Amino acid sequence: MTKTARAYTNIALIKYWGKKNKQLKLPFTNSLSLTLNLFYTDTRATVIGNNSDVIYLNEKLLDDKKSQRIRNYLDTVRDFYGFSDHFQIDTVNHVPTSAGFASSASGFAALAGAINETKQLNLDRKQLSILARNGSGSASRSVYGGFVEWIAGEDNESSFAVPIDETPTIDLTLLSVVINKQSKKISSTVGMENSVKSSPFYPNWVTLVASEIKEIKQAIAKKDVQKIGEISEHNAMSMHALTLSANPSFTYFEPETIQIIHLVQELRQKGIFAYATIDAGPNVKILCTKDSLPKVQTYIEQQLSNVTTVIAGIGSGIQYI
Repeated sequence: MTKTARAYTNIALIKYWGKKNKQLKLPFTNSLSLTLNLFYTDTRATVIGNNSDVIYLNEKLLDDKKSQRIRNYLDTVRDFYGFSDHFQIDTVNHVPTSAGFASSASGFAALAGAINETKQLNLDRKQLSILARNGSGSASRSVYGGFVEWIAGEDNESSFAVPIDETPTIDLTLLSVVINKQSKKISSTVGMENSVKSSPFYPNWVTLVASEIKEIKQAIAKKDVQKIGEISEHNAMSMHALTLSANPSFTYFEPETIQIIHLVQELRQKGIFAYATIDAGPNVKILCTKDSLPKVQTYIEQQLSNVTTVIAGIGSGIQYI
């Protein structure tokens, strides 16, 4: 059986930044995300008779170097489930790669789903989340829709995502402001390692995340969008403070990133709902309500003519098409 798995990307409102186990991709902290309905990856896995895997991305054959991360992951899957089959992987990525849009989240969630279907592993969603996490930590969350928490865990079996509210009836929309679609100069993995090793504030970050996870879950239950926005923005700025306080210091921000943060603050001073969150990249995502969205979008586009804005709503979990 061969089906195409579709997984959507997610935006972490409470972020994970730092791994305590690099091989198993176990984070130091829990994290909480919102799955989006716009950016997604479609992946098909077909068993082939070769003694090596064949990887296509956006209909282009990847050489060994470019596909090494995927090949390593497929080796891990074979070890987990005790089969020797090799695959042709056909992936179409509808997410800007390596630009802070978590393309690896939707990518590895879709790949895990495709293998699950092709090999008829009959994994439940918890097991699928574990499998996806072994490709990319944030992929564990893209198995589910809506609000999702990733439990950090202590080993391979205890680190997985759980749904908080997969179909939330909440007035929340995301405006993505795309500054740069190019790959990051410093990968998330390297950035995390540098921050954990050298930022004097990292222990405080671990404590902060534990507190803000509890607070934002309470806000989600109460549908308190303002509190969700406040916590999300503070958490994002705190994460990026770790990069600035690392030694050597580094940042994912570009001048336009700072400008958009200021514009978001100006909008709030005008009484317009807008809160910023930023992953490991320069692009800014702005949490809006249905009422504030057109005002925020117009204001940003008027002030910055060289950016692209994209609207995303709340997305669903992994699908098979």
